[in-house]
Amino acid sequence: MLDERPNFSLEDMDRESLFHPLTSIAAHQKNGPLIMDRGQGAMLRDHGGNEIVDCSGGLWCVNVGYGRPELAEAAKQAMLDLNYWHLFGSSSHESAIRLADRILQLLHEQAGARHLSKVFFGTSGSDANDTNYKLVRYWATLRGTPEKKKIISRTGGYHGLTTIASALTGIEAYHKAWNLPEVDVRYTSCPHHYRFAEDGESEAAFCDRLIAELEAMIEREGPETIGGFIAEPIMGTGGVLIPPAGYFERVQAVLNRHDILFIADEVISGFCRTGEWFATGLYDLKPDLLTLAKGVTSAYFPVSASVVSERVWKVLEAGSPKHGAVMHGFTYSGHPVGCAVGLANLEILERESMAANAAAVGGHLLAGLKDRLGEHPFIGDIRGEGLMIGVEFTADRARRRPFKAETVPHRLVAAKALEHGLMVRGLPFIEVISFSPPLCITKAECDQAVDRFAAAVDEMTPELTRLAAG
Repeated sequence: MLDERPNFSLEDMDRESLFHPLTSIAAHQKNGPLIMDRGQGAMLRDHGGNEIVDCSGGLWCVNVGYGRPELAEAAKQAMLDLNYWHLFGSSSHESAIRLADRILQLLHEQAGARHLSKVFFGTSGSDANDTNYKLVRYWATLRGTPEKKKIISRTGGYHGLTTIASALTGIEAYHKAWNLPEVDVRYTSCPHHYRFAEDGESEAAFCDRLIAELEAMIEREGPETIGGFIAEPIMGTGGVLIPPAGYFERVQAVLNRHDILFIADEVISGFCRTGEWFATGLYDLKPDLLTLAKGVTSAYFPVSASVVSERVWKVLEAGSPKHGAVMHGFTYSGHPVGCAVGLANLEILERESMAANAAAVGGHLLAGLKDRLGEHPFIGDIRGEGLMIGVEFTADRARRRPFKAETVPHRLVAAKALEHGLMVRGLPFIEVISFSPPLCITKAECDQAVDRFAAAVDEMTPELTRLAAG
């Protein structure tokens, strides 16, 4: 086929052959792809030979950085030893056993989550959240309360894009035009004080209002019909939204009072990104179900995990004689190559103290962004934990007035930053650019990133001025 098209470029071939996720077809056909060739540490090189500081971490996921030979060797050896085996029907293999045990050990020791009991493997955060959605319903059925099946999610939450995960995701852009089946998901308000507080409303009063709204929703729907509540400790794709003080302590009290399972989605925040091994430990969470992915292998292999608490496990175990096998799983659940890579990745995270590096270097990056851009007329808030940082744009700092949604100023700035050799992401819910570089990034590389970002913002300021006035 290529022989028949000797002048057909890789860019042309992409347009002809590849269906891209989360991409405007019209824009792609016009502009073509951005093709990456190589990565090393926190740096990328594109097909044109341009060097780029990657402050996206891929999709929040390349935690240990690009080009780690240890992970390539782990994958190679695993392929030679046992390239595939499954976990169905009590089958097992060593790397899945050891990875599950290691994840639980880290959760127990680093996050104080000793109530977490078992690990179920998948391949993506989306399928792990589908698993947790199903487990809520399974738990309810096995204990004799099958009507307890609704899930409360939050506006602005992101939980994946399979059919059920899309329903759990509270961002309209992911629902538009898909005509997805209706499921039992309800949405409570986004806990982002800067954007959604009422005029003069303190953070404490804002938190009071959110908790009252959650209580009212539960009473309105009927607590006997609600099985679970799902939340990211820090909302990632929604805009790096950090919860108000005391929010999760009070949410968990409400859930406990109404016998509702708490699903903590740590797909982004897990495995050292926040400066702690898990945000479950950072916020003293006690989830009944925990969703993990991305950082478990630093995206060197697709692996996810649903971690099940002893509370849920006891119900599943007690129901087993009556209901038989747990009829759920995936061909690649606990893939031996992925699990071997995961074990090697966790060793790197621990050996190189990447949680501590994320805290120290993340603090340096956050301070640098605030120092250079904290008073910019069109930047309202710069926030973060560890190497999970958000820069929120505003049309009017004094009144916290947002830009009109269709103007997408943050995406214009992100595109300009790429021209300056910096990869950041303009997010889909509100006007926020995220910084989530590999956790091995250095302070010098962060300084370089701040310089390039500030140059992009400065260059775009006349356009931001025009858009703010419109």
